[in-house]
Amino acid sequence: MNADSQANNSIQTPYKYSGMVNAAAQPHGRGTMIYGPGHRFEGHFRNGEKEGKGCFYFEDGSLLEGNYVCDDLEGIGRYTFSDGSYIVGNFSSGDLNGPAKHYDCEGNVTFDGQYKDNVKFGLCWHFNECGGCIVGLVDKKGEFTGKEIAYLYPDQKIALYGSFKGGRMVSAKAVSFLGVCHNSLHINPLNAGKTNYFFDESTQNIISSQPLLTDPYEQERVYVAKSLINGAQEGLFSKIVASKGEVMSFYNGIRITHHEVDERSWIFNDNTISLDDKTVIDVPEKYSKTNSYCASLGHKANHSFTPNCKYDYFNHPRFGNIKCIRSIKEIQFNDELTVDYGYKTVTNGVLEAPDWYKEILKDT
Repeated sequence: MNADSQANNSIQTPYKYSGMVNAAAQPHGRGTMIYGPGHRFEGHFRNGEKEGKGCFYFEDGSLLEGNYVCDDLEGIGRYTFSDGSYIVGNFSSGDLNGPAKHYDCEGNVTFDGQYKDNVKFGLCWHFNECGGCIVGLVDKKGEFTGKEIAYLYPDQKIALYGSFKGGRMVSAKAVSFLGVCHNSLHINPLNAGKTNYFFDESTQNIISSQPLLTDPYEQERVYVAKSLINGAQEGLFSKIVASKGEVMSFYNGIRITHHEVDERSWIFNDNTISLDDKTVIDVPEKYSKTNSYCASLGHKANHSFTPNCKYDYFNHPRFGNIKCIRSIKEIQFNDELTVDYGYKTVTNGVLEAPDWYKEILKDT
């Protein structure tokens, strides 16, 4: 992240300076040094070297600002990426050295840890946008690779602890996370510490290699029982009192295309949900009962036009990118969790939705 190196690597023309100078015609005082198209430094100089507050501006829209001493950035500085996300950290000799935090463009912390010569170092935390985080000692490349790394669920209490490679879970067990002391993670095993979890993203044909292995976070939060909604069968209920914005359950399934969904009858689409423009998550009929699939339970949440939850994105250590069920209001113990299925596509004046949804819509 050394600004001079980044600027010099892109020089197309000789340096151009405008601003105050000393008797030797060296930059001295406030001025602007242009390194090439789109690359410039604005700030203070002393006898030809950057000295004091200043900011580098780069062609891609990113910038680096802070206090310069003898031409190098020293102390607390801020690097802002072109998308608006940024890093605030301690710089020494122009490089990140010491504590640093990463923020997304909305100011949410996405990383908290240490750097050594621009590489993540020591105990670090990486926070996922939709909830959950990874914590542990990073390797010499600054990656979460090792045998004592934990994925913490959004409650920061339940975790999957074990071996990770490049941030991906290789082999882990469910634990209760107690905290960090002297760069060590303090944990207590759950479920006698026997069950092994690993990254197990679904495919077009395989929903999970361990379809009956329950999620430890869901186990503490939800259960399946007869729905209280007229005409519905099973539903998803809360085991806890939860605040607005909490992740309650996960929606995993096989991954199929929108074209596949559009080409088949609605009777096969009871448990489908769009993940993105290309992919639909589907829990086929043979996995609709918990005695055949209970690795995730989000598909058990029934529809309501006055729901207490919503679908949201989630990056899960076992399932990868999926959807989750997130509360949109306070949830009480034993409340049934509902979401608005949100069928909105209209083709030739006809709403594309199952018949039961159209009937309910008529009565609203």
